[in-house]
Amino acid sequence: MVGEMNASRTARERVRAELTREIKDIARRQLAVEGAAGLSLRAVARELGMVSSAIYRYFPSRDELLTALIIEAFDAVGAAVEEADAACPRDRHLDRWMAVCRSIRAWALAHPHEYALIHGSPVPGYVAPQDTAAPAARDGIVMAGILRDANEAGGLSPLTGLPPPPIAFAPDGEQLREALFSPFCDDIILRALWAWTAVYGAVSFELFGMYKTVIEHDRAATFDHMALTQARILGLREDAPTA
Repeated sequence: MVGEMNASRTARERVRAELTREIKDIARRQLAVEGAAGLSLRAVARELGMVSSAIYRYFPSRDELLTALIIEAFDAVGAAVEEADAACPRDRHLDRWMAVCRSIRAWALAHPHEYALIHGSPVPGYVAPQDTAAPAARDGIVMAGILRDANEAGGLSPLTGLPPPPIAFAPDGEQLREALFSPFCDDIILRALWAWTAVYGAVSFELFGMYKTVIEHDRAATFDHMALTQARILGLREDAPTA
């Protein structure tokens, strides 16, 4: 009897997991057509062939479905970044940086609507819950780890001629140091923020059509130039050739 109950529960769990996956797949297709603001639980239910009230047993509101999609998108790009970093030797810090930057661009080009969900225009009326914070930080943790490893290996070159961080940044710098960027000074933290902004800004410009008639011939090479320029600003040195 217990075995039958467990088997029945497992079967129900499989059905629920499969329906949840189908709901999210349909919602992603809606994103491509309607955008995040147009996401509708009723429309998802209609495409699934279920009554609209049934879908609320899986996602009680549109915002909960949005949150699930956002978390999966952040986790997906985070996993791509982690995989790209892990594929490089630990002591080749510049190679790791370039691999990470390229992986963000590649993921965005392969999943444009999911990228737009997490890095495009805010969805009117939607406030992301705290549940999204950890997935959203996965790529930044990898970036900070590359800088930390390079710093410990003596691989961050000092730069001259850059303006000092504004005094007003000190509280933000302290908070970021505690969360992610220990043991770096405010100067390196700000350089890291600007570099990360440049990476995602370049991806967004390409994905959202801002490079049309501006960069037409080899956007991958141009992106690499941007990422390498940011590496120099961060102070990452050229990796020594392997033996």
